[in-house]
Amino acid sequence: MGHIKAAEALEKSFAADPRVAQVVNNDALQYTNKLFRDFYSKFYASLVRTAPNFLGWWYKASDEPWRTDRMRHMIDRLNTKPLVRYIRTFDPHMIVCTHFMPAGIISHLIASQRLDTQLSIVVTDFDFHAMWLSRAFHRYFVAIPETKAHLEMLGLPAERITVSGIPIDPVFREPVDRAAVCRDLGLVPDKPLLLLSAGALGFGSTEFVLDQLMRLKHPVQIVVVCGRNKELRVRVERKASLCLRGGIRVFGYSSEMHRLMQASDVFIGKPGGLTTAEALACGLPMCVVNPIPGQEERNCDHLLEEGIAVKCNDLTTLPFKLERLLDDPVRLARMRERARRFARPEAAETVARTLIEDRLPPLSISRKQRAAMIGAAGPT
Repeated sequence: MGHIKAAEALEKSFAADPRVAQVVNNDALQYTNKLFRDFYSKFYASLVRTAPNFLGWWYKASDEPWRTDRMRHMIDRLNTKPLVRYIRTFDPHMIVCTHFMPAGIISHLIASQRLDTQLSIVVTDFDFHAMWLSRAFHRYFVAIPETKAHLEMLGLPAERITVSGIPIDPVFREPVDRAAVCRDLGLVPDKPLLLLSAGALGFGSTEFVLDQLMRLKHPVQIVVVCGRNKELRVRVERKASLCLRGGIRVFGYSSEMHRLMQASDVFIGKPGGLTTAEALACGLPMCVVNPIPGQEERNCDHLLEEGIAVKCNDLTTLPFKLERLLDDPVRLARMRERARRFARPEAAETVARTLIEDRLPPLSISRKQRAAMIGAAGPT
């Protein structure tokens, strides 16, 4: 999941600073019960697979400041007592959350004077959903200036909002030798390389997308990353073995995504926040397929607006979309340059440095301010 990868990137940046005595990175869900963990992970994954339109409806319906705040936080607090005990025992000077659930718990502890710490929140998508709002916080870190403008219009102080980008591992900004990567894959460097990703959990119409890619007239090479879905990998490998043209390589979950992205010409997949930030850092144009309604569609909107991506609404048109891109190397080069300009590959270092050097006092949002934010948000 993206918020876990963002936290790992932040852990590296804080640990690399000699001013930091100790860094601990924990998954908040590991301090809850199994039913609650399944609700936040497996249930969401099931909805992505079976009812994505419901997720889109819920994303929009709940995107009003404080609308679901009271009930959601009450349920969260009932199921996170071990997490609260752990945090209060550890008593950290600073807490950085990359998910809204623990941010809400910690904000409540601070507001009720049960914890004296500095809470900052790193938003891991381009847009800001109301569930990320916390009543007591130190600073927000957002991906793009537009999101900061949105929070300012809601009434949050500008000096409490930093446009950092989404934290990613520093390996994504390290250049690679494309020829060496192709050689390691048994491919050639002088043919376009397409990177098809099913995401970490292996969702989506990967097999059908591969069918469409195999229809391309261009002499392309294809790398398919199936994530942790072993059954999907077996099916994709079987399909790839039947391709007479060859030039298809299939992986499961890969720790080499930085090398694959750096060496590829086009990324094909969903625009999750972390995946998108990684692709941007690699200057990799994107062809968006099957975005999850809600946050991924919002991410896609920004990529299209910046001229970094194309979107394939009907998978049957995927060969047409890609042929047009591959026939226009000037356009591809322009997309690659725009991706690099839009990227913020040093986001993790920006977050760590800002917080270590920060001297702002604690901040709480009053009931009156919360009411004003509801009005400022406008109709949903």
